[in-house]
Amino acid sequence: MSSGDHIVLFRRAPAELDRRQLERFARVLREELCRGAGFQCLVTDDRELRRLNRRFLSKNHATDVLSFPQFPAPSPQPPFLGEIAISAERAKAQARTYGHSTNDEICILMLHGVLHLMGMDHEEDRGEMRRAESRWRMRLGLPQGLVERATA
Repeated sequence: MSSGDHIVLFRRAPAELDRRQLERFARVLREELCRGAGFQCLVTDDRELRRLNRRFLSKNHATDVLSFPQFPAPSPQPPFLGEIAISAERAKAQARTYGHSTNDEICILMLHGVLHLMGMDHEEDRGEMRRAESRWRMRLGLPQGLVERATA
């Protein structure tokens, strides 16, 4: 992926999102957290997340973020970690609940999704992902993360 490529794609996402800020945040994640490895993030609506959740995970409901890791392929240059899908509708509702902006919530969800793309799993890793998410959230100036909310 070159620096001119879009990392974040928007489909049926609210116009009020600061798309440039989300793209910049995705580039920071790619360079600092992923060490140059690529990923792509779709910001869309509940309907799309429900469809993806049903198709790939057999769960018939919308969710806030889904991660689809890329299984290792013959060494692409640079490596591609996979794809993330985020519901802007869920992000907006969660942002209201936790008292921050929708853009901040989408960044929290993107960070969470990227950690999953990197192989972390908060349901099985004895707190490793929670600690990593907390460190990166603080480093990037984000409000409380998903795993922290779930364990609070």
